[in-house]
Amino acid sequence: MSDLVKTASVEIRSVLTMTPRIDAIGIVVADMAAALDFYRRLGIDVPTGAETEPHVEVTLAGGLRLMFDTEATIRSFDASWTPPVGGRAMALAFDCGEPAGVDQAHDGLVAAGHESHQAPWDAFWGQRYATVRDPDGNPVDLFAALPAAEPPS
Repeated sequence: MSDLVKTASVEIRSVLTMTPRIDAIGIVVADMAAALDFYRRLGIDVPTGAETEPHVEVTLAGGLRLMFDTEATIRSFDASWTPPVGGRAMALAFDCGEPAGVDQAHDGLVAAGHESHQAPWDAFWGQRYATVRDPDGNPVDLFAALPAAEPPS
């Protein structure tokens, strides 16, 4: 094991004079209308008529913004941009409130024509979990806490 790994604390000095805070999550989409339809089905309040826009922003509870940009928009300022390949480029996770909500959200999205990556299952970490893919192939996780197990009597 290296000495760095063994060290209990490492001082890292910031080169910044302020602390950045996450403000937005951006998703690049091939088809804005299809992407917005998918995220509306998960409860994101996207304004009507946004389907034809090249850039859409939605402010979520707590102030975090979810931004959608078409591939053409990204290429307008980064001509070398190409879609990521292989593995997860990003993932969003939606709390469905209760285990039945995971099944309902998963089944509703699949019925609407979206791909299931992992059907709902009870994960060993104590959540009902499923993964669907948005229209651009990004994994979207659906989860809810499982009821606490009853202690043996």
